[in-house]
Order: sequence, then C-alpha cells, then structure tokens
Amino acid sequence: MCSSRLLPVEVRGRWWIGSWGARRDIWLVSDGQLWRVRGRLGGDGGQEFSYDFTGEASAWSMVDRMMKTSAGTWRDLTEAVRQESNRRTTH
Repeated sequence: MCSSRLLPVEVRGRWWIGSWGARRDIWLVSDGQLWRVRGRLGGDGGQEFSYDFTGEASAWSMVDRMMKTSAGTWRDLTEAVRQESNRRTTH
C-alpha cells in the first residue's frame, strides 16, 4: 500500500448500509494508476479510513472484505453517483 494522493479520480464503486445507528459507506476510486478504497463508519461526522492499492484486484478484494465484515444489506449506489456526476458536468 502507498499514500499517494489521487487526482483526478473516477468513482468505480459506491456502496452503503443505511441503517440508523449502523451506517457504513464504501467508495472505490481510481486515477487510472492508483486505487483507493475509502470507508466511513457512521454518518457525515463518522470515522473515515482509506487504503491505497496499485492493482485493481487488490482494491476489489478489500471492498469485498469490508462488506463481508459489516452486518446489514449493502446497497450499490455506483450508477446513481455516476449519473449525478454526469449531470453536474453537462450543466
């Protein structure tokens, strides 16, 4: 793992568990070379952490591991995030 910053990035995946009191968020982003998996426990002011990877497969393995260790039903918001991003860039 490395600590380089990602700029500009593309959201490759976005998931959340929206249960009150047990909210979890995961983002998978990449700048084409570096992959970052970012997680948050709790709402907007919750604890955040991130892991950087040089390979896509390792990043996806971390996403899978994070989902498997959190109780609840994960919702895939990836397409909604992409649509919102596209809407913002075209207006």
